[in-house]
Amino acid sequence: MNPANGNPAAIAIRNVSKRFGSFTAVDNVDISVPQGAFLVLVGPSGCGKSTLLRMLAGLETPSEGEMAFMGRTVSDGTRGLVADAGGRDAGLVFQSYALWPHMTVAGNIEWPLRVAKWSKADRAARVDEVLGLLGISALKERYPAEISGGQQQRVAIARTIGPKPSILLFDEPLSNLDAKLRIEMRSELMRIHRATGATSVYVTHDQVEAMTMASHVAVLNNGKVDQFGAPLELLENPRTTFVATFLGTPPANLISVTKQDGGLVYDGLRLADAQRAKAHDGVQLLYRAHDIKVGDIEGQLAITARFEEAAPIAGRTMVTAFSNGQRLTAMADGYFSAAIGDQIRLSFLGEPSAVFAMTGERID
Repeated sequence: MNPANGNPAAIAIRNVSKRFGSFTAVDNVDISVPQGAFLVLVGPSGCGKSTLLRMLAGLETPSEGEMAFMGRTVSDGTRGLVADAGGRDAGLVFQSYALWPHMTVAGNIEWPLRVAKWSKADRAARVDEVLGLLGISALKERYPAEISGGQQQRVAIARTIGPKPSILLFDEPLSNLDAKLRIEMRSELMRIHRATGATSVYVTHDQVEAMTMASHVAVLNNGKVDQFGAPLELLENPRTTFVATFLGTPPANLISVTKQDGGLVYDGLRLADAQRAKAHDGVQLLYRAHDIKVGDIEGQLAITARFEEAAPIAGRTMVTAFSNGQRLTAMADGYFSAAIGDQIRLSFLGEPSAVFAMTGERID
């Protein structure tokens, strides 16, 4: 149930696993998605996010566990129950556009409505409606080969939302587009999500897409959900080192320290009180990139590091350097440059944001 309003969750994934032989692609995933949410499944290649989406779409069967849409079970690995993909009231947008080349744009959008036995008048009205919603009315009589990749993706989305599914599934739909068009289409997808009111599940390896689009994020790692929640919650309170370093731009720093004389020490600097490590002798301290500044700052602890690279970002510079084999990302005001290998100073601005065990779990 959705505790906010007493209604069943739009999508309930209960202890779902998927194995291919001896390989476990999805490992005991348990999350509940409220109605109208935009859930992003994010993680590196091979983490299980596309397999999880395919099980939601009915293209794969869970080895264990249960999936339910609006309180209705659509897959149950234990009982061998799998609802037909076409009967789930869900639409899937593939990474490849998968348009029928012999049909016009209008024909591609109309076809699922024919299959659903909509009347001719209703089909015509709905085709015009979604063409307008996607801003592609002028392409109505063209064929897929006559339009651009970005336009083909809009047609694929229009075809998916045509039958008015209550759940929309997106399998890395923007990965074939150039950087500028990806940004534009992100905004379009968010607008479409609001216009349709459908619950959406979106797969990507791009954490910028995840943090930009999502109302809820599930970070997958080796088939497991490392953390599930609102984007800002995951950024501000990561539960594992994987989440802490995978999400956020610029990337955060994890600095390995040891207990010495009541402190947590790195390169001779006491960065935090030893009590924050609890029973651990060695831990990892989380510092955001903006909490390490390039240059000496009066009253702040500083180390010497070897400059590696610089990247301008919105009037500032993200600087990467190495210290005792530790890769560090820091920020400089304005534009900064140095020769690779130059010695630069990095200052720590206060206490670390979080403390993690060497095994990756958060301990404070």
